[in-house]
Amino acid sequence: MVRVFLRTCRNIHKKMARKKMAFRTEAQPSDSTSSSNDIRIHVRYGECQRNLALEVGGYALDGCREFMASTAEGTEGALICAACSCHRSFHRRVVESEAV
Repeated sequence: MVRVFLRTCRNIHKKMARKKMAFRTEAQPSDSTSSSNDIRIHVRYGECQRNLALEVGGYALDGCREFMASTAEGTEGALICAACSCHRSFHRRVVESEAV
């Protein structure tokens, strides 16, 4: 009885976790009087950091050098890399900012 209850709780938690996926966008507040202080932020994702030999106690990377989305922006496949099939969170995040 307890096993069934725990299994049910896990399934409910997994379903809720899938539905809570949200994207955060960072926007700079725009002030019309201070146009010289505008900053443009560009985020790109570099090489894959996923450890493929973790289960055997080792350390090995697949060699993927840059994240390339599998499908178009706004779809679920946009978070999966076309080269290594890893989620975008495994790739190193590089934030570049420039003054405009």
